[in-house]
Amino acid sequence: MIGAIIGDVVGSGYEFNNTKTQDFELFTSRSSFTDDSVCTIAFMDFLLHAKVRDEKTAVEYLQRWTRKYPNAGYGGRFHSWVHSDEPRPYGSYGNGAAMRISAVAYVAKNLKELKELSNLVTGITHDHPEGMKGALVVATCIFMALHGKSKVEIAKYAIDQYHLIGHLDYDELVKSYTFDSTCQGSVPQAIFCFLISNSFEECLRKTVGIGGDCDTTSAISCAIAEARYSIPDEIVKQVRTKLDSGMLEIIDEFKEKYGGK
Repeated sequence: MIGAIIGDVVGSGYEFNNTKTQDFELFTSRSSFTDDSVCTIAFMDFLLHAKVRDEKTAVEYLQRWTRKYPNAGYGGRFHSWVHSDEPRPYGSYGNGAAMRISAVAYVAKNLKELKELSNLVTGITHDHPEGMKGALVVATCIFMALHGKSKVEIAKYAIDQYHLIGHLDYDELVKSYTFDSTCQGSVPQAIFCFLISNSFEECLRKTVGIGGDCDTTSAISCAIAEARYSIPDEIVKQVRTKLDSGMLEIIDEFKEKYGGK
């Protein structure tokens, strides 16, 4: 429930000041929630409270939350969508589709429902095939981890979707990976960091350590890692100090309802 948000908050301190090492301070004065957390919580709220789960209602929840936090760092086209009176999807394949998707994996009862929910909440903005794919692949990896699938099984699925994952090398990523806000240029790298990790914190450090758009890649990788590993209590305690009471209320309610898997 809070994995993506931890990745966002920790990664935010290094997004424009890449560290390129795994030896860094997790929480600094620069650490804060960004649009990744706001959008993730918006869909938690939607899945908890919407009387009807349709595109119109998904738009209402996402606009409500993003307008509440106008300075969270939204991209230009998404910012225009947030403030539009007639919001329409705009063909995006940005990684915003993948960083906000984690809640659907906890709610879906099966893969069919997972795909329906993923496509619903993604298609209201990121309706490009690569945007839809990025969100669904991340949601499926989380769902698989929640339902006891092995790392080998998750890796096989992920590599089938993004062949690049099978050819990535961590040391090379540290040397050469740069900022890429597309799904196809960041989702494979984020999933790879999860696959080569052995704990939540290691996943977090490895993802931030490759640099790039590291608040978003960490939100993606840590959302999967949460479903596989336990999160150290101290990390949870620290990230909660970066969030306001309204955010924490939704996170806690979502955990209470859907966190039993």
